[in-house]
Amino acid sequence: MTSILTNNGAMVALQTLNSINMNLENTQNAISTGKDVATAKDNSAIWAISKVMESDVAGFNAVSDSLALGESTVAVATAGAEQITDLLREMKEKVTTATGENVDNNKIKAEVDELTKQITSIIKGSQFNGANLLNKNGGDLTVLSSLDRNGTGTSSTVSASNITVSSVNFEDNLTLSGIDVSDSSQAELSIAKIEALIQTAVDGAAALGASAARIEKQSEFVSKVSDAMKSGIGALVDTDMEAASARLKALQTQQQLGVQALSIANSAPQTLQQLFR
Repeated sequence: MTSILTNNGAMVALQTLNSINMNLENTQNAISTGKDVATAKDNSAIWAISKVMESDVAGFNAVSDSLALGESTVAVATAGAEQITDLLREMKEKVTTATGENVDNNKIKAEVDELTKQITSIIKGSQFNGANLLNKNGGDLTVLSSLDRNGTGTSSTVSASNITVSSVNFEDNLTLSGIDVSDSSQAELSIAKIEALIQTAVDGAAALGASAARIEKQSEFVSKVSDAMKSGIGALVDTDMEAASARLKALQTQQQLGVQALSIANSAPQTLQQLFR
């Protein structure tokens, strides 16, 4: 039955065209923004997951900054400890020389005193941004190393993990005042003392080096995790441009056909005029 009051064909064609236009608009938005899920209404579940992951990425950026600062601080302390080890080795040579006969102990003592002053200067100067792991006032260094998330949704918890770098406190542990090269007998007694100081310096430098290596590896890990999370976010919300391009072409074709179908449906009642001629 054909009616001049109700055009079912036109209504169906209009609904189809509206659906096509809506899909076309969504596809154009996806192409222009580069995201399939740009707002919560696009896909609330995926959008929520992506926002949580984005907050974690932001947190890992802060962790990376903390690790970089910690790595630099430990690197300065390690360089100072290694330099002190070299100076103590040089001092041991002076002390050993002072044990011999027919040497100028006063000149050797002057050289040892200068080395002592240099070591003291290095201990005080081995600081980065105010943190010094070689003196007694610096204390241990706490470095933010990770943000750990357990669970999902409202039941998830986030906790911070830290790396603690212990101070080697060369200011107290390297007692240089006991080194005496005023004569050969005192110099012989000082050899064992300087050997102990060298071992203390070596142990301190090794401990700092191990901490520096751990921080460096953690920094690499955080960087890889952050990159992986960014890639995961992209896989969830980014537009597949090849597929979107093909979908756009198909929808444009459907739109043209929908307009033609609606035009045909709207013109159908006009054929009734021929029945009344």
